[in-house]
Formats: sequence, structure tokens, C-alpha cells
Amino acid sequence: MAELRKSAAEKGIARSGKKSSRLHEIVDILRRSDMIHGVTPQKLRIMLEELGPTFVKLGQIMSMRSDMLPQAYCDELKKLRSGVVPMPFETVEEILAAQYGRPAEDVFAWIDRTPLGSASVAQVHAARLPNGQPVVIKVQRRGIHRIMEEDIAILRRAARLLKIVPRAGDVIDFNGLLDELWTVSQQEMNFLVEAEHLERFGALNEDVAYASCPRVYRELSTASVLVMENISGIPIDHLDELRAAGYALGEIGEKLAENYIKQILDDGFFHADPHQGNIVIRGGKIVWLDLGMVGVLSSRDRQIFRTAMLAITRQDIYELENAIMSLGVLKTKINHNELYEDIRIFVDRYGSSDLQDLHLGKVLGEMMDIASKHQIGMPNSVTMLIRGVLTIEGVLEDCSPETSLMGILANHFSAGVLSMDSAEQELRHLLRKFAGSAEKVSDIPLNLADIIKMTVRGQTKINLELTGSEEPIAKADRMVDRLVFGIIDGALLIGSSMLCTTNMHPQILGIPAIGAAGFFIAFLLSGVLLLDIVRKHK
Repeated sequence: MAELRKSAAEKGIARSGKKSSRLHEIVDILRRSDMIHGVTPQKLRIMLEELGPTFVKLGQIMSMRSDMLPQAYCDELKKLRSGVVPMPFETVEEILAAQYGRPAEDVFAWIDRTPLGSASVAQVHAARLPNGQPVVIKVQRRGIHRIMEEDIAILRRAARLLKIVPRAGDVIDFNGLLDELWTVSQQEMNFLVEAEHLERFGALNEDVAYASCPRVYRELSTASVLVMENISGIPIDHLDELRAAGYALGEIGEKLAENYIKQILDDGFFHADPHQGNIVIRGGKIVWLDLGMVGVLSSRDRQIFRTAMLAITRQDIYELENAIMSLGVLKTKINHNELYEDIRIFVDRYGSSDLQDLHLGKVLGEMMDIASKHQIGMPNSVTMLIRGVLTIEGVLEDCSPETSLMGILANHFSAGVLSMDSAEQELRHLLRKFAGSAEKVSDIPLNLADIIKMTVRGQTKINLELTGSEEPIAKADRMVDRLVFGIIDGALLIGSSMLCTTNMHPQILGIPAIGAAGFFIAFLLSGVLLLDIVRKHK
């Protein structure tokens, strides 16, 4: 037993040593980056690449947050999506052999030594099966889970320090960002989860003539290796190649937007990282690649999202406020007057605009800002949705600028309203609401009778809450505190002065010791009071 305890202790020391070593490595890279003299966009990108996969992934998330970083930094951080230094091919062979329990050449007839792409979590190689079938192999970087877990633990400690420093955490919700990073990373680091995503996405889009995803070879896939169909299509950002192949870019943009809105509203299962490198055109179809990161919306969340979008077009402030509060989690007491005013300004800005001219990502981003301002926390699925929408709108801007995702969304709403299925669904919903309302109405006479009886007996109580009264009450409390401080201070000065007229011993510099202590405490209280007043007026 003692040996086991010793072994466990040694392992704990080893883990602690590794974390300490990683922390020193991070500090050394930050020091060499010369951050004191400013961080240019290019310097930030290079620094994140040197820091490793966790920070590369963090940079990828930040590249879509133009609300946090200037656009020049976002544009530079987008380069982190590709061009990550690849693993040596020998390392890839070692990983494959460890996963299959036999050499890679016993499983694959051929593997291209040059990777098709290299990212922060994995890299992809073209290969061929013994039967001649072309495939791609996605190989996870060795030890990536441990490295990212340690890095995120270090970053969480840094986030706690930001809370200690006044106003350091006001601009960026760093903990929220880390939560999103860890959620995304855990999805991407288990390739069996990605295999399930691909199969589910394929099933949901089976009846869509123009959309698909790669087929998975389950028997050859593990948690660290994913074998998929090789998609030899034209990347969506190779516009000249698409035109030469006879594709109409406007049609591609429209179908892309329609399918993405379908993923969000109908399926509740959407590609959370739909950048240019993850979309190719093959045989007249849009093929979605790399479904390691997906967002999932419940039917309730989708209904709230629909309600919010319709509330904007109808300029319904109350409905939009309810939607935002229903979608998020309240972290503190809400000042409804301020929230209503912020939503009114938001609705006035967008409610009368032509939907074709609006950017859905920008609209959702501003809604997120309002929620954040009023301490309404949004779930990861919503932040992933906003990132996905911003990304897909960037793709549309490049390949089909005339296509409006917001316009496609409006058309989707119109089609849903006009369809028989949705009309029947809406009728059932209204009947349920009517039945519920009727039941509540029938209880009104009984409730009124109870209220009258309680009033006659003198048992009626009224709880009154004045919205927005917290600040004046807090100010009144502060005034009372200062007044009490002043009274105590004056009493100490008067009492100590009276003691000075006596010949009480012991004495300090000819003043009775108790009187000297009273003067000291009085001067201390005066200093605290003056400091508080000065700080308040700054």
C-alpha cells in the first residue's frame, strides 16, 4: 500500500512538473515575442503558432470575433486555419501502427507522404485501400488531448488573475471563451464522434439533391484515426475553376445559404466551422467536409430563434426581450427598463430595414452583445451558431456577394408559414394554448374569493418591487455609512480632546495614552472617509 501511495505521489509530481515546464515554455515564448513593445496582427499569429495547438484553436475562435478584436487582427488570425507545421510522416506511421496494432502498409496499399492539410488537432493524408478505393486518413496529433488540457488549465488560472485586476476582464469574457474552446476541442479530439456527425449529417441531407458529406469507413476508424471517402472536388473559393467547369456562382451561393438555414432551423444540427476549406463542389453537389465541430439546437431553441427573428421584423420589443431571456441564463437581477431600452434601439435600427440588406451574423452578434451587457449568459450552441453564421456569410461574400443569408432565412419563414404541415402545427399549438388559458380562466373566481376572504381577515399582503430602485437605495446606504463614520469620528475627536485636559496616566508626549489612541483612530477614519469621497468624484 505504501508503494502504491508513493507511486501515485510520484505521478502527481511528474504531472505537476510537466505543467510547470509547460508554463515556463509559454512564458518564454511570450517573452521572446516582445509584447511590451506592442503586438502587431502578424506577430500575434506567429506567437500563437509557436505556443501550440491550444492557442492556434483559440486564435481560430478569436478570428471570428470582430466584436473583440480589430478587423486587421481577425483577418490575420484566419490564416491559422491552414499552414500549421505538419507532423513528420514517420510520426504518422507510428500513430497508425499503434492504433491498428500492425504496420500501416498492412492496412493501406499506399499513403501519400505529403499531407493534404495540417491543422492544430490533426492532419490529413491521401491514401488507397488494398481494393484500390481512394480514401483520406485523418490522423490526430500525438498527445494533443493532454497538451490542450494542461494549456486550458493554465489559461483558466490566468483568467482568475484577470478577475483580481480591476476592469481587466470587462472587455472579453475569457472564461466563456475557454469553455467554448474546450467544448469544441473535445468534439474534435474524438474521431468516433466526428464519424457519428458525418453519418447523422448524411442521413439528414439524404433527400437534398445538392448537398452531401464524405462516407465514413467505420471498420478502419478509431478515436485517433478517421478514414473517409476521398472527395476530389473544386474548393468553393476557387472561383475561376468553378466558372470554367460551368457552375453558376449565384446558384451555388443560393443553395449553400438554403442548406445552411435548413441545418439550423429544420435539423437543429449544423456545421459549426463552414469556412472555405471545408466546402467543395463535386458533381453538381455541395460537399461539406470536416464535421468534427457541429452545433446542436434543441427544438425549443430553434423555436425561440424563429420568434426572435420574427420579432425583429415585426418590431416587437417585448417578444424579442422574452426570446433573449428565454434563450440565455440570467446571471444577475435584470433591470428591465434598461434592457427594454437597449432592445428598442436595436429594433429601431434593424426593424424597418430591407431583410436583403441585413447581415444575419451582425444582427445575432449585436443581440449577443445586449445579452452580455445585461449578464444573460448564452449557451455554447448559440455562440457556435453565431460563429458559423459569420463564417458562412464570409464564404458567400467571396463566391456570391448578391446572396443574402437573411433573405434566405425570411423566405424559409414564409415557406414555413404557408406550408400545410406548419399550419396544422400552429393550429395545434394555438389549441393547446387556448385549452391552457381556459383552465386558468376557470380558476379566477376561486382565486378572487380567496383574496376577498384573506382581506376580510386582515391577512392580505402586497409585495411591491420598484424596478430600477436598486441604485438610489445603494446611494442612500452609502450616505448613511458616511454619516455614521462622521459621527464616530467627531465623537472620538471630542472625547480625546476632553481627556487631554486631565492628568491621566500613562501618557504619550504629554497626552493621555487613551486620548492619543482616540486621535489616531479619528485621523485614520477621516483619511478613509476623504479617500472614499475623492474616489467617488473621480
